[in-house]
Amino acid sequence: MQEDTARSAIDTFISAFNTSDDSYVNALLSQALTSDVVFWGPLGRSEGIAAVERFVLDIRRHPAGAGTMVRCSSVDMPGEWARYQWVFTTPDGGPRLAGTDIVHLQRSLIDQVIVFAGEIETPAS
Repeated sequence: MQEDTARSAIDTFISAFNTSDDSYVNALLSQALTSDVVFWGPLGRSEGIAAVERFVLDIRRHPAGAGTMVRCSSVDMPGEWARYQWVFTTPDGGPRLAGTDIVHLQRSLIDQVIVFAGEIETPAS
């Protein structure tokens, strides 16, 4: 049951990267995150949904064009923390960024996110 709750929050969080319009990002994040979420991203620590929204919008505005973020693993929840793997791909098979996120849930919402991004893979020529 805990894994189902975590999966739902994680999939809603990921959907913010893939929404058809930037104006929906905040609403989706608000459904997945606590208002005081702590976000540990590639550029350090930030707090609040607005900080996560800026990160999501930066990813959505990738120079190669809007991309797609997908969860590419099951959600593993060995304790209070859940982890999953994701892949971000830009249009036309552009740069691919992969990683693992670890999230902590509080009352069915994510209150901490730790992002571990991997190397960008470029298509073979």
